[in-house]
Amino acid sequence: FSAGICSALKLTVPSHTVHGIEGQPLLLTVDYDFNATASEIQIIWLFERPQSNPKYLLGSVNQTVVPDLEYQHKFTLIPPSASLTINPLHPSDEGNYIVKVNVRGNGTMAASQKIQVAVDVPVTKPVVHTEPSSGVVEFVGNITLKCTVEKGTRVVYQWMKNGKPLHASPNYTFS
Repeated sequence: FSAGICSALKLTVPSHTVHGIEGQPLLLTVDYDFNATASEIQIIWLFERPQSNPKYLLGSVNQTVVPDLEYQHKFTLIPPSASLTINPLHPSDEGNYIVKVNVRGNGTMAASQKIQVAVDVPVTKPVVHTEPSSGVVEFVGNITLKCTVEKGTRVVYQWMKNGKPLHASPNYTFS
């Protein structure tokens, strides 16, 4: 966890990229504490993609949440918690989420942090095609096995024979 300290307000967010799964909810956990008496606590959430201006998602003052009407059914904030729920998660939700907390007491304290979100698409069941389709090439010729997946992020292919990984050799070539 990384913390940003501004005056006596401490804001703690996950320190690395948060991975979520497409179609599932994702909770961005944020904690804050301060050593003062507060008359007002304001929480603001913004979203930014690379090379674009941050967009306001929602904010709160004490217990009252003010959402951007365009996104009101997608993002949930339940003050005094500063944590944000994104539901459902979509690939276009990938980017940076900025949380800002303002505490008014004897003066105003403010702190903000950025959380990077990556959206993973589950890998669909692989399909293997054989050429020639009969799969019979006894003692002569080559057989080509093609593996494809319809959807998925960060797909890695690994060919195995009898449960052991196959490596390139005069008998096997990979492309």
